Amino acid sequence: MKHETVQDYYGQTLTSSADLQTDACCTPAEMPERVKRALANVHDEVMARYYGCGLVMPHLLEGARILDLGCGSGRDVYALAQMAGPGGSVVGVDMTQEQLAVARAHQDWHAERFGFANTAFHEGYIEALDKLPLEPGSFDVIVSNCVVNLATDKAAVLAGAHRLLKPGGEMYFSDVYSERRIPQALAEDPVLYGECLSGALYWNDFLTLAGRAGFGDPRMVESRALAIGNPALAEKLGPHRFLSATYRLFKLDLEPACEDYGQAVIYKGTIPDAPHAFALDDHHEMQAGKVFPVCGNTWKMLAETRFAPHFDFIGDFSTHYGIFEGCGGMSPFNALDGAPAAAACC
Repeated sequence: MKHETVQDYYGQTLTSSADLQTDACCTPAEMPERVKRALANVHDEVMARYYGCGLVMPHLLEGARILDLGCGSGRDVYALAQMAGPGGSVVGVDMTQEQLAVARAHQDWHAERFGFANTAFHEGYIEALDKLPLEPGSFDVIVSNCVVNLATDKAAVLAGAHRLLKPGGEMYFSDVYSERRIPQALAEDPVLYGECLSGALYWNDFLTLAGRAGFGDPRMVESRALAIGNPALAEKLGPHRFLSATYRLFKLDLEPACEDYGQAVIYKGTIPDAPHAFALDDHHEMQAGKVFPVCGNTWKMLAETRFAPHFDFIGDFSTHYGIFEGCGGMSPFNALDGAPAAAACC
């Protein structure tokens, strides 16, 4: 699929989220209070041209330098800007002029509402981040909301994100994944592609590409099945099923599998808006004050990132006990059939 086709769909065909024909590029109403508070301060026109599929607002963003890949009209940029605060900044990248025009038109309005200005926007392709004035190793967090599936070279997107992150930084993004590889005929359908479906990665191909880019042990945060409400589109897609999923990828030296070193962590309960428990992903919810056994990879995700001050750490890497008990590698689509979801480390 060509860039021009996607630009036309998001710049001309879609004028608001009401024009979407499926729920792939929509975010469910349920969201944390901190996100609701931030979105309440975003301009109505920006909100109306939102086409994301998840929430890309992780904890502990104050003072962070954040990059939004495929920022569109800036909805997530302006929400994240409030979380980053005057000591942080948010940069948005998008290839669609019409979307960026909306984002830029309201920069002053948001700066006045927030009491500070900390946003910037660049026109460009997320597959060619090296062509933009972005310094390698300069971002704490990179987000993206239902855009990687629209990219023509998804491997380049992941490699570019890895290059721009600081050591210990993370890519936290929501996107659409397919249960199986999409045939070329469907991939060339402009409506299915624009609706974030036929450009979706087969979930296992995503795991492979992430590893090749340097992101070991991808962690799924949450997922939901997508409904294809348009009968004509559903008939075209046939047996293909899709998930909207949020993943976090850390720029860390991680092992291919979850290894047991007899380690554990204790969450201090000090992360704002998470006083009782903190969920790293969909199978690591750590209650405050409780000893929680972890594999070596999970240890590093907490000890070598911005989360470190909020945990006590037990053990080290001096003794290896084999594979971390309970790890598995099932398809995330098994959860749709009543089986447990995929777990990088249980």
